[in-house]
Amino acid sequence: MSRQRKSKLRLAGLLVLASALTPVGFLATPAGAQGDLGISAPGDDSGPMLLTANELVYNHDTQKVYALGGVQIYYAGYRMVADKVEYDQKAGRLMAYEGIEVIDPDGNHLRAEKLDVTDDFANGFLDAISLRTPDNIAVAGERAERVDGNKMILENGVYTACIPCAENPEKPPFWQIRAQRVIQDGVTHTVRLESPRFQLLGHTIARLPSITVPDPSVKRKRGFLFPSMSIAENLGVGFSLPYYIPISPSSDVTFTGTGYTEQGFLVEAEYRKRYRDGEHTLRLAGIDQQGSDRFSSGTSDAKANGRALIASTGEFQINPRWVFGWDAMIQSDNNFARTYSIGGHDERIFNNQIYLEGLGKRSSLSIKANYFDVQDADSFNAAESKQAIVVPVIDYDYIAPEPIFGGQLSVTNNLTNIVRSKNDVKPTSVNDRFLGLEGNSTRLTSEVEWKRTFTTDGGLQITPLLAARADGYLLNVDDPDQINGGAYSYPGNFVDEDAAARAMVTAGLELKYPLLISNSFGSHILEPIGQVFIRPDEQHAGGLPNEDAQSFVFDPLTLFERDKFSGFDRVEGGTRANIGFRYRGVYDSGILVNGLFGQSFQLAGRNSYASPDLVGVGIDSGLESSRSDYVGAAAISFPFGLSLTGAARFDQEDFSLARTDVGIDFRSHRFDTALDYTNIAAQPGYAYEERNSELKSTSTLRLNENWGISGSLTYDLANNVVTNRWVGLTYEDICTIFSITYEEDWDDNNREAVDWTIGARLTFRTLGDIVVGSDSFE
Repeated sequence: MSRQRKSKLRLAGLLVLASALTPVGFLATPAGAQGDLGISAPGDDSGPMLLTANELVYNHDTQKVYALGGVQIYYAGYRMVADKVEYDQKAGRLMAYEGIEVIDPDGNHLRAEKLDVTDDFANGFLDAISLRTPDNIAVAGERAERVDGNKMILENGVYTACIPCAENPEKPPFWQIRAQRVIQDGVTHTVRLESPRFQLLGHTIARLPSITVPDPSVKRKRGFLFPSMSIAENLGVGFSLPYYIPISPSSDVTFTGTGYTEQGFLVEAEYRKRYRDGEHTLRLAGIDQQGSDRFSSGTSDAKANGRALIASTGEFQINPRWVFGWDAMIQSDNNFARTYSIGGHDERIFNNQIYLEGLGKRSSLSIKANYFDVQDADSFNAAESKQAIVVPVIDYDYIAPEPIFGGQLSVTNNLTNIVRSKNDVKPTSVNDRFLGLEGNSTRLTSEVEWKRTFTTDGGLQITPLLAARADGYLLNVDDPDQINGGAYSYPGNFVDEDAAARAMVTAGLELKYPLLISNSFGSHILEPIGQVFIRPDEQHAGGLPNEDAQSFVFDPLTLFERDKFSGFDRVEGGTRANIGFRYRGVYDSGILVNGLFGQSFQLAGRNSYASPDLVGVGIDSGLESSRSDYVGAAAISFPFGLSLTGAARFDQEDFSLARTDVGIDFRSHRFDTALDYTNIAAQPGYAYEERNSELKSTSTLRLNENWGISGSLTYDLANNVVTNRWVGLTYEDICTIFSITYEEDWDDNNREAVDWTIGARLTFRTLGDIVVGSDSFE
C-alpha cells in the first residue's frame, strides 16, 4: 500500500476513533441510550478525504506528518477540526491537539483537548472530553482511554440528559450520574461503574460502591428492573421489584414481587414469546392475604385469603390482511385483578375474547367470541352471572367495486349467538326491563343497500335509496311472563317459538340544497335537508330478544339515520320523514360557527319507538309520538382560544328541555379550562328514575414553562353532592417529568364510602420511571 494511502486511512481512522473513544457505554448502560463501540478504520476507499490546514509538513528524517493551524478534515460523513494533527510513522502513533471537535454521521458532537492513539487503534486516549448527542444526552470526563483493543476506561465520568442553563452554564444540571471510573469490557460485554453517585441539583442523593451492567451491544440482560411503589387504602404501601430473565432470543420472563404493608406478598410472573408473525404472553399472579379484615365485610375481597389468576394474550398476523388473537383471564374470585391493579386486567368489565379478522379491498370479516368478566366486590358474583356469553358474533361487510346502475351497493351480514345462564330483569316504577333472557338465541341478519346521488345544475342533491333486509332466529329462551312463576309482566307480544323470521324493505329519498351566502363579514353555507323512508311495519316489534339494541339516544347525530336503533335486534319500521338544516359560517374575524336543527315525523304505519320493547327502548325517547321532539346542536369557536358547544332535545309540545349538553372550553398558553353541563330528564321506563344533572370542571394552570397545576371536580346537581374530585401537580423539562395526584371518588349509593388514591411518577429521561400508584389525570 502506498505511503499516501496509508496516511489517508490513518487520518480517516482518527475521525472514526475520536468518535469511538466516546464513552457510549457509560451513556448507554445506566441511561438506556443506544450506542456501539466497534472501532476500526475504513478498510476501503469510502470516498475522497478533504483536508485543509494553514500548513502541511512532511519531515523525511523523523518520518512525521504535521497538519498545522486551522486543521479541518472531512471523510465518510465525519467532520473534525483541531489546531494540530500529527502522525508519527516510526512510532505508529496518531495525535491531535487543542480545540478538537468531531461531529460523526449521527450528529454526535465531541470536544477534547488532546488525542493520542496507536495506528492499529488498539490503544489510545482522549483528554478533557465532552460529548452531546442530537437528543441532548451529555457525557463528559477527564480522560477516556482504550486499552488492548477491547477495553475502554473513562475517568471521573459524568452523564446527564439535561441541557445546560443558558444563563449560568456552570450551574449543575437538575440531575446527573457521576462515577470515578467507567470500564467497558469488549470481551465480557459489560460496563462497570466504580463509585457511581446519583445527584440532584449538584447534591448526591444515592451512592453505590460499584455496579456492573451489560454494555449497549447486549440488548437483553438478566437483572433487576426499575422498582415501583403504590399506596391504597386497604392494601397499604406497596413496593414492587421486577426481575428480568431472557430465556432465548425470542422469549423472556419477568418475575415481580410486591410487598404490601397490610396484605403481605404478591408474586407475579409474565412470560413473553415472539414469533415471526406474532407474539403471545402468559401471566400468573397470586397472594395469600394477611389482612382480609381490612376490606368491607361480606365482600369477595374480605372473604378471600388465597387469591390468584392466570391470563394470556396473543396476536398473530396470518398474512397482511388476516389477524388472529385472544385475550383471556381466569381468576380465583371476581375482584382480584381489579383490587391489586394487575396491569392489563383490572378493567371494571374485562372482555375475554378470541378473534379472527380479515380485511379485503372492498370487504371485511370479523369473527369473535366474548365472555365478560364483571369485576366487583359482590361475593355472590350476581352481575357476572347474568352476563351474556357470545359464541360467536360474525360480521361480514362488502361494498361492490363497480357502480351498480350508477350507485353504490353495500352488503351487511351479522350472525350472533347468545347464551345466558340466568335471566337479567330490572323492575322500574313503570315497567319491568328484561335485559337478558335465560337460554340460547341465534340471529342471522343480511341487508343490502343501494344509493346514488344526483346533483342538478342548480345545486340540488338528490339521493334515492333502496334497502332490503332479512332476519332469521333460532330461539330457546324463557318467556318473560313466566319467569319466577309470573313475577314479572311484559305488555308486548313475545314470540314464544323455536324459530322466527322477519323482513324489511325500504325505499328512501334524500334532498339537500346547500346555499352559499357571502357578505361583508364572512361566508355562510345553509343546507336544508329532507328525507323520507317508505317501508312496512316492523315485524315482531318488541317480540324478539333485544341484546344489541338496548342503548338508544335521539339526538342530532341520529336525526338523519335511516334506522336509528343502535343494533340489529330492532329494526325501524313504518314511513318516516326527517327534516332539518345545517349551517356553517366562517367569519372574517376568525369566528367559526356550526349548527344543526331538525325534527322527525312518523307519516304512516306503526311507530317502532312507540312499540313495547323488552328493555324499554323508545320510552321517553322523543320519537314515540307521530311528531318527534326537536333536536339541535351548535358550536362556536373564537380565535383567542374560546369555544362553546351545545346540544339539546326540546319537547315537541311546549319546547321544554328534555336533554341538555353544554360545554365551554378555553385554551391559552398559560391556562386551559373546560366546563361541561349535562341535564337529562327522568326516564323511568328506561331505568332513569330521577332527573340526571351533572356539572364537571377540569382546569390546568401552567405557572411557568416547567410547573403546572391541574384539577377536576364532578358535581351531582340533582342530589347536591360531589361525586369525584382530584388535583395534580406536574413538573416537566427536557430531562425530567414529575407528577403527583390526589383523587377522591364517592360511591353513588353510599356517601360514607369514599375511595381515595394517591399517585405519583418521577421520570428521568433515558433512565426510567419511579411510579407510586396511578398518576393519570382523568
